[in-house]
Amino acid sequence: MNKRLVAVALGVSGLLMATAPAAVAAPAAGTPSARDCGAVKLTGKLPVPPAGQTVRQTITIGADCTAHEGPVTYTPVTYTPGAKPSAAKSPAAKSPAAESLTSARRITSANEMYDCCNIRMTGLYTTSDWTAADGRITTAATTATQGFNREPWNAGWSLKSATAGSDCTTDCATVNTQAHADFTYKGIFDTSGDWYANTHHTYLTLNPDLTYSCTFDVQLRHSFIGWNWQRGCQAQ
Repeated sequence: MNKRLVAVALGVSGLLMATAPAAVAAPAAGTPSARDCGAVKLTGKLPVPPAGQTVRQTITIGADCTAHEGPVTYTPVTYTPGAKPSAAKSPAAKSPAAESLTSARRITSANEMYDCCNIRMTGLYTTSDWTAADGRITTAATTATQGFNREPWNAGWSLKSATAGSDCTTDCATVNTQAHADFTYKGIFDTSGDWYANTHHTYLTLNPDLTYSCTFDVQLRHSFIGWNWQRGCQAQ
């Protein structure tokens, strides 16, 4: 069976979707019998929000098994990683250069996969703190946490592995950090434990002028119509 690759450039989000064939032939016992959208990889970069703002975007797998991007939204910092925020309209974004920068900054990020009922299946979250002086980053630290949905009887999504690290933490020109999480599923919708797996990556670049960038990707072993990828960065 031939695989197909679909690349979609979507403005500031820079979304790329790669997907395997949508049709699934005769699943083995213990695997879901419904037609799915195959293996999917989504990747993209969000614009930098102003201080005190959260920037978020939702990408939904549509009825045609392709990725459909929602609007980039900016809201005041009220979002808690792991909790789905309420919908909000998008005000005009301010330029980070126009902000009054201090010598320290914190950003948090969320990289989450929801099912068609808007239940969060898996999520990867980061918090980065750094200080700067004389054109250098003096100290930097990033922590990562994970979230996943469990079901009764010790079933549902599980964390298989997780890593996080930075290429520099003291006296740095810039800091590049990444976090990674692998999740597997065994439960009501698949008793074999072989059908579903989600992998999340988050990449952050921290700069001495206290600007930064957030890039995300997620890889799904199998996907279904209505699943949606939610990603966000929050500046403090």
